[in-house]
Amino acid sequence: MAKYYYRAISENGTPITGLIDADTVESVASILVGRGYIPQKITDAARSGVGFRLTRLKEKLAPVRTPELILFTKQLRTLIRAGVPMLKLLQVLENQTENIKLKSIIVSIAQDIREGGTLYDGFRKYPGVFSSLYCSMLLAGETSGALPEILDRLIYILDHDHKIRSEISSALQYPIIVMVALFAAFVILLTLVIPRFTGIFLRSGLKLPLPTVICMKLYTVLAAYWPLLLLLALVTVVLLQLYLKTDRGRFRRDKLILHLPLVGELVLKAAMARFASIFSILQASGISVLETMSILKETINNSALARAFERIGERLEEGRGIAGPLAASPYFTPIIINMVAIGEESGNLDEMLHEAADHYDSELEYAMKRISDSIGPILTVCLAAVVLFFALAIYLPMWDLVKMVK
Repeated sequence: MAKYYYRAISENGTPITGLIDADTVESVASILVGRGYIPQKITDAARSGVGFRLTRLKEKLAPVRTPELILFTKQLRTLIRAGVPMLKLLQVLENQTENIKLKSIIVSIAQDIREGGTLYDGFRKYPGVFSSLYCSMLLAGETSGALPEILDRLIYILDHDHKIRSEISSALQYPIIVMVALFAAFVILLTLVIPRFTGIFLRSGLKLPLPTVICMKLYTVLAAYWPLLLLLALVTVVLLQLYLKTDRGRFRRDKLILHLPLVGELVLKAAMARFASIFSILQASGISVLETMSILKETINNSALARAFERIGERLEEGRGIAGPLAASPYFTPIIINMVAIGEESGNLDEMLHEAADHYDSELEYAMKRISDSIGPILTVCLAAVVLFFALAIYLPMWDLVKMVK
């Protein structure tokens, strides 16, 4: 089989492009007509030129954002619940999807199903778009025959996760902007304002105060060695990025984040809310505890917590309960541990974890409000300290100079 690049017009008149595996150009045309498309151009992918390569590059670089994935999943659930045949369903999704990468993936999944594969087989080929959690939920739905209900739970997880990420991003956006502005103000004052007074202060013969001496020395270093300092900063950033790509680097970074004041508490509560929510839904969907731990390890987005899930999974394989291994980990809170213990004893683990997830959602909102309320005064004090430092560095020697002239 060869790969063929095609351009066609859909039933509603929308131009579409994509890639199809087939034996001949005629086979590609038959496939397109069978989907209800009007073929315009079919070329061998191996012989196609710059246009095809640009399209493929767009497909690779185009991200599938979480809102697009949520919308796609909702449409998939609705069409399955309506009883639309799978191939027709995927054709409808392909026509309605605007994201070029997601459109190409749907075409590939449809081709896999024509060849006798399942939805799970098609989706798991794209781990960069569909996480292990997403694929495992699909497998559970196909196996149990309750795919629409499982997709309902999956949509809740995706919505819940996106909401938490958005709230954390919003909470941290203001302090990051202020810190960048604060650093920019420091550099501008040091490089543009201080040099204008340096010559006057040096010629005056005055004994300069400590803030002025510090500013003058900093300016001298920056003026003399700025290329070396810039190169050193770039090398440091590159080496740090390479280190953070290693398992050890990610683990140390994520562990440090969990121990940061204010931010660490926020990240840990978000992780507990996500853990409880996903665990509850996976348990209600019939997925085993061991597989749940494996899924959580890959979806929690924190290497330190992922290692904790890995150790918990190892202890579960030894036949132990869940509450004991959770209590042995330094990251799980007493509320989570107690809820899991009660759920194990009563046989209602999914319900108890759902209640824990609701509790931590409320805790997360409170923590973000507290951080927002705390960061404002802290940043104001930092800004005032920078302004005061430069004011003292400039006006103390000027005051002495005025007194000397008098």
